[in-house]
Amino acid sequence: MSDAPIQDPELLDKVTNLAKRRGFIFQSAEIYGGFRSTYDYGPLGVNMLRNVKNAWWQVMVQQRMDVVGIDAAILGPPAVWAASGHLATFTDPLVDCRKCKERWREDKINGVCPNCGSTEFTEARAFNLMFKTQAGPVEGEGATAYLRPETAQGMFTNFANVLATSRKKPPFGIAQVGKSFRNEITPGNFVFRTREFEQMELEFFVPPAEADTWYRYWIDLRYNWYLNLGIAKDFLRLHEHAKEDLSHYSRGTTDVEFLYPWGWDELEGIANRGDYDLTQHAQASGVSLDYFDQAENERYTPYVIEPAAGATRAMMAFLLSAYHEDEVEGETRVVLRLDWRLAPYQVAVLPLSKKPELEGVSQKVLEVLAPYFTCDYDVTQSIGKRYRRQDEIGTPFCITVDFDTLEDGAVTVRDRDTTEQTRVKIEDLLGDIRARTGQQ
Repeated sequence: MSDAPIQDPELLDKVTNLAKRRGFIFQSAEIYGGFRSTYDYGPLGVNMLRNVKNAWWQVMVQQRMDVVGIDAAILGPPAVWAASGHLATFTDPLVDCRKCKERWREDKINGVCPNCGSTEFTEARAFNLMFKTQAGPVEGEGATAYLRPETAQGMFTNFANVLATSRKKPPFGIAQVGKSFRNEITPGNFVFRTREFEQMELEFFVPPAEADTWYRYWIDLRYNWYLNLGIAKDFLRLHEHAKEDLSHYSRGTTDVEFLYPWGWDELEGIANRGDYDLTQHAQASGVSLDYFDQAENERYTPYVIEPAAGATRAMMAFLLSAYHEDEVEGETRVVLRLDWRLAPYQVAVLPLSKKPELEGVSQKVLEVLAPYFTCDYDVTQSIGKRYRRQDEIGTPFCITVDFDTLEDGAVTVRDRDTTEQTRVKIEDLLGDIRARTGQQ
């Protein structure tokens, strides 16, 4: 195992504090005391979360000709969730501590109350995780509706629509990024487990005979996505579920796990769902959801391979993996070594002083870079403190505009990870940053 700081038992607290201090993630409704297990993403957090989702979309949809996207509704009728099995089986075992009255998920506490240490609990009872509401102007008179606990069902119920309008044929996929809601009994570990979160899911529809091949294909691709974006190999592993642990719909499930400060835990799941979902919705709705292969003169219900990742959970893993402490000029430096594609800002432009002539040139530098990179602009405090601030939020490149710039038309480019500084002409700056990020 490497010596990366993810092994630091205080890492979660360090990242949580940094996230609050620098504007990544805030407790929701904090001025009212907060609302448990809900979080707001601040100026830096919203940039990074968008970058995580964009990085997923680019690989899963944009660069592929066999995947299309949709954006399905959050609210759904009970019929959808009855057919999917969520009304009957989407439950966790709930117990109450007889001593302190706190409620817990039975399978997560090992028989001991985390609050008071008691071992006396009520009998476990099934607790459905879906949020239920009423759709209609008068409470009690409208139709019952549910907030979706996953984005997947909208892709299954739209299978026929997408098949008809996209002119795709199996193997092909439908992708979606969006909010999901689960009334977790014991949310925790910052944004790892929350009641409101964002998912990045693909439903990939394949001929039954090809299901296992595609299942292995997507496991490999999704594992390597995290490696490519900077998570060290030592802190990723694949965990294939035993047959007795599979969900009712699954013919095979493998998790990509990350080594969090509390141990190995799920980062993403890849499942072979068989033909369960399309068959269930076809039977419940009376609408055919099979596919006729004219070339083979064969009709079949496609199997589905599902890579399902949490955008918020992935962002948390990237933050934990990127957090480092080192020493620069005799001082401890906190630095987020984020891949440039994920960093909230890719470039920071830092005029050495607030004098109008330097700020004028700095604005011209921003005009050159801002169409291609997300940029920050900072004129406060010493240049050293500004460098430290940008290191701490993960900005890969700082560009200093100084008084020599007025004479030679060049700026200083500082690399976050090496702290090396290079003088670059302004007319060459865009090409220089592109080269540093591996772009043509």
